[in-house]
Amino acid sequence: MDLAHPLDGLDARPWSALSHAYGTAEDIPDALRALTGADVEAADEALSGLYGSVLHQGTVYTASAEAVPFLAGIAVAGHRTADVLALLGGMAESEDEYGVAPGAVRAAVAEQLPLLLPLLACPDPEVRRTAAWAVSHTRAPVIALPSLRARWDEERESSARAEVLAGIARLDPQIGAAAAAAVLDSSQPAEVRRSAVFASLDAGTPWTEAMHTTMLSLLPADSMRPAFDLDRGEPLAAVVEALLGRSRDMERKAAFALVDAALLDDRAEVRAEGLWAADRACMVSRSAPRRLVRNLRAAAVDEESVVALSSLLGRLGSVAAPAADVLAPLAGRNPDRDDDHADRALAALVLVAPAQSAPLLAAGFGRRPRALDAAAGFRSPEDSAFPCSDELLHAVRVRLARPEALSGNEPWQLTNLLAGWGAEAAPALPELCAALPHLPAQAARAVAAVAADCAPADRVRAVTSLRAVAGEQGVLPAAEALHDLTGELAPLLLCLEQHLRGGAGQLGEAARMAGALGPRAATLAPVLREALNGTGGDTTPALDTDTALAEALWRVTGDVDEVVAVLDSVFARAERNSWSRWSVVRAARTTALLGPAGRSLAARLEATLDDPAQAPAAVLALTAVAEPASLNRASLAEAALRSAESDADPTGACDALEALGPDTLTGEQVRRLAALADGDARVIRSGVEDRVIRQDEALRNRARALLTACTGPAAP
Repeated sequence: MDLAHPLDGLDARPWSALSHAYGTAEDIPDALRALTGADVEAADEALSGLYGSVLHQGTVYTASAEAVPFLAGIAVAGHRTADVLALLGGMAESEDEYGVAPGAVRAAVAEQLPLLLPLLACPDPEVRRTAAWAVSHTRAPVIALPSLRARWDEERESSARAEVLAGIARLDPQIGAAAAAAVLDSSQPAEVRRSAVFASLDAGTPWTEAMHTTMLSLLPADSMRPAFDLDRGEPLAAVVEALLGRSRDMERKAAFALVDAALLDDRAEVRAEGLWAADRACMVSRSAPRRLVRNLRAAAVDEESVVALSSLLGRLGSVAAPAADVLAPLAGRNPDRDDDHADRALAALVLVAPAQSAPLLAAGFGRRPRALDAAAGFRSPEDSAFPCSDELLHAVRVRLARPEALSGNEPWQLTNLLAGWGAEAAPALPELCAALPHLPAQAARAVAAVAADCAPADRVRAVTSLRAVAGEQGVLPAAEALHDLTGELAPLLLCLEQHLRGGAGQLGEAARMAGALGPRAATLAPVLREALNGTGGDTTPALDTDTALAEALWRVTGDVDEVVAVLDSVFARAERNSWSRWSVVRAARTTALLGPAGRSLAARLEATLDDPAQAPAAVLALTAVAEPASLNRASLAEAALRSAESDADPTGACDALEALGPDTLTGEQVRRLAALADGDARVIRSGVEDRVIRQDEALRNRARALLTACTGPAAP
């Protein structure tokens, strides 16, 4: 390539036949020309456009590979060199490839290394730093590593030197660790020491006292966030997570020692980083909450720190009870007016010490939305209700007496509280019944839950109110609640028919309710079939609606052939929709209900076993529908275990293992189940942040029960 003319041959490339994130790549030549032009604003726009098209949110395309040689030439010619190098490095780093052969874009960048490596010696340190990062992502150690090692011996600018070390460690962790060992002492620049700590971790080097001292010497480290490695944007938290990921007692102790030291530091900014690290530790380690709670409490030295701690303490729930006393003073402050800090502290106290928080919530009722959210069950365990008290019940009644004045989540919050209290909330039935016409979707369930075990007069009031709203207004939740309370079927059937005829937005829930009625909903069978014939398509809502309707038809009519045909169609259409994996899960779970009658779908189910998200539901269904002698139960158990271990569908994996039976697992599989049950690493690591810890603890209990069934009381 002629470096003076980096765009030579640009128009000869088949851009219109290539694609990027927004379709055809015929706009790429103009963007590359703008990048080399004198118009700064146009160059900025072109660079932004290229990030959006050839590296869209980390995804690369056919046009990405084709653009690489021209981008390399542009960088070497001096046009926005650091920026273009960063783009090339991001393209090389990507493993999210669409419509392009795996590794093709990275290989294209590696082919340009003879052009790019000299930039490691550029006079501009920003270019040297970015070049080190970019070339190391080519995964071409034979070509790139010698140049990076030579640069390590020469580089003196600290940020560039740190990136050179990181690049060496990326290409050869052991060589990186050897270089890192020489620069852990305090005489080295902080950025280099940070890079050395991570290079040592990446190589699996045993954690040493020198590394511990070095990491603490970097605090506060937030100002040294790496420019490119966003996963390590919080250095202390990243080190703690890496140590805990080794799953060894020594490293676990080292991780907790780092967190303790930061939490007990006399500098507020270091304590803040200690809290971030503690938060990360609790999300990945089962032993972390009990191990760290004492020093979390000690870190609550002022109002700001209590507020910062409140979210984590709330997620820890009752484990954080030793810290309740630091939450309570702030949680009870200013009950007569809005106070965001008090609300945050009270929301945490609701989850940590419910009984202690109840009077504080009553005193500040209507002015503590976060705390009310927590108490109403939006963040609390699903199987427990917030404690009822006379003061709190009175506060709810006063608020509910003006349903038209409620806003936001308040209708759900108030009715959820009352439903959870059941008969204890009987004094609130007048307000609930009066609110029912205004809030039918929210209040109906609460009316039924409260009236179920009430005095006869209260029950009559509830039934009369539900009957009026269900019959006169045709409100489905009211009709369902009336059926739950009295068994009255006619209003529910009428409402269900209206909803089933009402369109796709209402079909799924109506189908669920109809299915729950079973043969008693036989009069709805024609309407269910009509609704089914009106759906179709490959979208996720269409697939899910068809599955719900098919399940309802099975429960209502027992018509096997019709239901099997619908489910077969769902599986077939799902293959054309890359976003349909959970639709397949729902269809598989419905298939399991058919038992041997669904045997013709076995091949469809077997085809999904390699997908960790779909495998548990497929295993569950196969155990129900397939010929028992045809099942390779150890292989099915393997698919379920892989799903749990990868956090794809751990709960579904437990369902599948239960269905397979305790005698299915091999000895090696039992050992893996023991790790799920009693290992320190959390199995559930993703999802709604407020629920991860609770869901993982629930999974742990299920895994322990499975393990006991497999091994007897003396489980590993």
